[in-house]
Amino acid sequence: MADQSMQVHPASSPDSKRPAYGAVESKTEAPNTENAYEDVTNSEGEGFMTSVARCIIIFFAAIIAIIPISWFWCITILREYERAVHFRLGKVYGAAKGPGIFFFLPFVDEYRVVDLRITALDVPPQEMITKDSVTTSVNAVVFIRVVDPNRMVLQVDDYITATKLLAQTTLRSVVGQHELDELLSKRDRINNELMKIIDKDTDVWGVKVFATEISDVKLPLSMQRAMASQAESERTRRAKVISAEGEYQASELLQKAAKTLQAEPLSIQLRYLHTLTQVSAEKNSTIIFPVPVDVMPLLNKKTSFNANAGGPSM
Repeated sequence: MADQSMQVHPASSPDSKRPAYGAVESKTEAPNTENAYEDVTNSEGEGFMTSVARCIIIFFAAIIAIIPISWFWCITILREYERAVHFRLGKVYGAAKGPGIFFFLPFVDEYRVVDLRITALDVPPQEMITKDSVTTSVNAVVFIRVVDPNRMVLQVDDYITATKLLAQTTLRSVVGQHELDELLSKRDRINNELMKIIDKDTDVWGVKVFATEISDVKLPLSMQRAMASQAESERTRRAKVISAEGEYQASELLQKAAKTLQAEPLSIQLRYLHTLTQVSAEKNSTIIFPVPVDVMPLLNKKTSFNANAGGPSM
C-alpha cells in the first residue's frame, strides 16, 4: 500500500505543479482573440466601401441600360404646322419648339402641342333685331390662326370656344347697328367691321382673325312676303319706265326717218316695195296696192263732186 501511494504521489505532483487547463487556454488564446477582432473589423470596413462602390456602379449601369428604352419617352417629332410650348418645372422654357425633333427630360419637362393651321369656326344662328326693328336670324363663319403659341397657352384655356363666343356677341352688336337693307346689300362692309373687332380682342391671346363672313340671313315669313311684293312692284315700275323710254327713243328715230324720207321722195317708194316683200313672205294670198297719201284728198274731192252731180260714186 505504501508503495502504491508513493507511486501515485510522484505522478500527481507534476499535475499539481502545471497550471490549470483553463488558465493555460486563457493565456494562449487572449492574443488570438484580439487579432481576430481586428481582422473582422477590417473585413467589415472593406465590405462597406465595396458595397457602396458596387451600388454606384450598378446605378450608372442601370441608367446606361435604360437610355435606349427611355429614348421613346424623351424625344418627340413635331410636324411642319405644329409647335410645342415647353415647360420646365412648371415654367415656360424659351420660345415654342419645332418643327423637327424635340428633346425633353422626363419627370421634369412637359409640353403642349399647338396647331398653327387655319381653323374655321361656324357661328350658330343668332336671333337679333336690326336698327329698323326687323327680327332676323344671322349666322357667320370666322377663320382664325394661332400666331403666338406661348401667349395662346398662357392667356386662354380653349381659344376655339372663346373665339366662337366672342364672335357671337360681336355679331349681335354689329347687326343691331345696321338696317335690314344694309345687311342684305352691304355685307362686305359689315364683314370688315366684324373682322376688325374680333381681331382686336383676340390679338391678346396670340390668335389672328383672317376673315369673317356672314353666311346666311333668315327673315320671318311675313317679311319675306312684304319684300316679295315690294320687289314685284319695283320690277313693274322698272318695266313701265323701260317701255316709256323705248317709245320715246322710237319716236325720236321715227322723226329722223320722216325727215330723211321727206328729203328724198323716191325713198318712200322703196319703203313701199320693202313692205310688200315682207308681207308677201308671210301672207302670199294678200295683195296690197300702195296708194300715195297725196292722192287721198283728190279722191275725196272726186267723191263729193259725184255725189252732188248724182253720178256714180267711186
